[in-house]
Amino acid sequence: MNDKQIMKTTSYRPRNPGHDYHDAGTYLITLVVSGRRPLLASFSTENGHETITPTPLGEAVRQFWEQTPAMQAKHGNRVVVHACVCMPDHFHGVIEVKEPMEWSLGDIIQAFKAACTSRWQQMLGVPDSRNRPISVDCNSPATPLWLREKAKRFHSEGALVNNLSKNQRQQYYALVPRQHRPLFDDNYDDTVCLDDRHREAMIAYVHDNPRRALVRRALPDLMRRCLHVQIGGHDYGAFGNLFLLRWANRVQVQCHRRHPATGQPYEDTEDYARQHEEWEKVVLGGATVIVTPGISKGELLMKNECMEKGYPLIHLQKEPITPYWKPERQRFEACADGSLLILAPWQLDRMGDVGGVPSDSDYSRFHNLNTLAAEICSFSGKARIVK
Repeated sequence: MNDKQIMKTTSYRPRNPGHDYHDAGTYLITLVVSGRRPLLASFSTENGHETITPTPLGEAVRQFWEQTPAMQAKHGNRVVVHACVCMPDHFHGVIEVKEPMEWSLGDIIQAFKAACTSRWQQMLGVPDSRNRPISVDCNSPATPLWLREKAKRFHSEGALVNNLSKNQRQQYYALVPRQHRPLFDDNYDDTVCLDDRHREAMIAYVHDNPRRALVRRALPDLMRRCLHVQIGGHDYGAFGNLFLLRWANRVQVQCHRRHPATGQPYEDTEDYARQHEEWEKVVLGGATVIVTPGISKGELLMKNECMEKGYPLIHLQKEPITPYWKPERQRFEACADGSLLILAPWQLDRMGDVGGVPSDSDYSRFHNLNTLAAEICSFSGKARIVK
């Protein structure tokens, strides 16, 4: 099967539906090895220091990524790759599309993934699954009737899996050994670059990934991820230093956007200056944690000051914490220092309307996050870690 055939089989669902993936742009790409198997790199120790070393397959994946511009030039697509890294169970790369294309970004990544799968299967000594007729796997009585009929229908074409829909492929893959399935998951994640500064941040993130992984391994208590923590009557996802929940004093930072009397930006008022002085005083007095979602400008200033100065902080966010979620660099470093716990409440949008505004609006979310912050500050029990 040629690259054009590969292009037509992509099942990719774009992360940004309104974005034109045929146009010029720069993207941070993340691919996950199916089953999260650590096939691309491994943790090892060199000269007394732990490091991440690519496997032969990881090296091959890196080479395919670096060869992408040359391979795409054959099809008239001008792309540049800026960085990549192979982690044990996933891959990050930054790719720039220089001008509008007939192909989409999804087509290019699908061709890259297919090439990686072929090399992996070659290393295993098994036939390339792109040229493997599905009929060879459809002789069992347990094979669904639709799949046996599909195998007969397309057997003369030699091929395959590409005549199946995404859902049908998933059912087919469940029947065959792991080595006959794709190396990477069907879908992937892309982040669209906003400007030159954002692109540099993307590249820095890719280069910094191994260090971040090693920090998480070295500091498991400070970089702990829990998907279900019960605090009082609410459930949260959590990332960071859970011991901060045991500190004696928790003080909420909550600010209006505008001073209720003067209408000034609240952070520019004497009232804010007085509150800030009180917050800093109790933190420096010891055994006190600041709790805030950091929404209004005044809250955000205090949240950032905590992270810059290493003050203990519990930060509430509206975005969920999923099994592979990671904080951005500033909060990551604060977690590594042991000074930060990030909490993400479950079902925030079901907490109720605020002032008649729907609960799934930013206005109600922000007010409800501050309600939760107040509850955490007054909570006197023990948090229960479910998982």
